[in-house]
Amino acid sequence: MSTKINRWTRGSELLFYRAAIPLSNRTLTRLAGLIRERRTERRSRWRRLDPARQALLVLGHLRNGDTYTRLAAGFGIGTATAWRYVRESVDLLAALAEDVQAAAARAARLAYAILDGTLVPIDRLADAAHAKP
Repeated sequence: MSTKINRWTRGSELLFYRAAIPLSNRTLTRLAGLIRERRTERRSRWRRLDPARQALLVLGHLRNGDTYTRLAAGFGIGTATAWRYVRESVDLLAALAEDVQAAAARAARLAYAILDGTLVPIDRLADAAHAKP
């Protein structure tokens, strides 16, 4: 892994590092396609990032929880632009989602479901050991 030190406009040093996102290339391609279609529909002019780079930025935020500030620095854009790119892409993904009834019917057939995408570490054995009979 290589580390690159750049001078930022305010004189502070930023360290850039390579990171991996445990997602398939298919996921990146799908989201980039949605972004490209939206830009074509809106006849959007030039943007700072192409659809593939925007998709990578968004997936970095959604999967790794990178902040808008870190994403902005890493992709060479403003923080507000990073926020807009994420918001736009999340709206595109949300439009693909099922309605609540269909999602509930699908969840009823599963052994478990993660509703909001958050995994909370728990220790049920420790909780049971402290419970009073």
